Amino acid sequence: MFKTYEGGEPLAEVVRSGFVEGVHRGSVVVLDAAGATVAGAGDGVSPIFPRSASKPLQALGMLRAGLAVTDPADVAVVSASHAGEEFHLARVAALLGSAGLDPGALHCPPDLPFGEAAREAVLRAGGGPSRLAMNCSGKHAGMLLTCLAAGWPVDGYWRPEHPLQQRLTATIEEFTGEPAAAVGVDGCGAPVLAVSLTGLARAYLRLVAAEPGSPERTVADAMRAYPEVVGGTVADDTRLMRGVPGMLAKIGAEGVIAAALPGVGAVTLKIDDGAARARMPVLVSALRRLGVRAPVLTEYAEVPLLGGALPVGGVRPVW
Repeated sequence: MFKTYEGGEPLAEVVRSGFVEGVHRGSVVVLDAAGATVAGAGDGVSPIFPRSASKPLQALGMLRAGLAVTDPADVAVVSASHAGEEFHLARVAALLGSAGLDPGALHCPPDLPFGEAAREAVLRAGGGPSRLAMNCSGKHAGMLLTCLAAGWPVDGYWRPEHPLQQRLTATIEEFTGEPAAAVGVDGCGAPVLAVSLTGLARAYLRLVAAEPGSPERTVADAMRAYPEVVGGTVADDTRLMRGVPGMLAKIGAEGVIAAALPGVGAVTLKIDDGAARARMPVLVSALRRLGVRAPVLTEYAEVPLLGGALPVGGVRPVW
């Protein structure tokens, strides 16, 4: 029997005109380079759904199962929650085309692009939702190509009992060091596994500390080399990987983010109410506990609040 996630502690406060109008609670884990816990708050040992922060581990499982892509940017898009920009759509379409597939083979639901600019461009052009534009289409394309490489059926590739998903589950359990506490259905229709924030942080450390050329290092290096493919030109994880040399970072829905820096450590966190606005200030506070300094972190240390189109306060960490 797994312990139910208990919820976290106050991690950030919302201050407007000098008045605290709200508090975001959550949990955070900070590991050093050796994997020891050096700081934390809330519940870092009970299972949560990491959501898209699981994607680098799923991409790793695909590579180990036989996914053969020669361009690191293709590994990055398989690991991505992309913004639906033109270069994202072109890369996913090319991946599918390399196997003789079209977007109709994807199980992820039709959607508008995740990125605001890309979404508005589609609507202005009279377009609508598509499977290719869904932010998980790269992951699903990778799953399809992995099935073909391994000789598995593509029918039902998203079902938990499919050989592909069984292999991905084994990879996530191996790298987090714990069995999955639950299997859910992610927003894209693929499985999502419940693991602890501590297990997730351990897994990210293993990705960045792996030997060059290994599948795990291949994923980490691809994401860090092509951060704009992972998130988009203005995504938070993209900017982190651009702004902090060596940083591996991936956001997940419901206020989740995971980040690791080789030789330094890893941070994972979840904001309990799912508010994305609290995620980055808390991450900055955690990274500073590991001695990480960079201009991009200063930019994210407080998220501004507007009143009358002017800054009147901010969301800032209290942990």
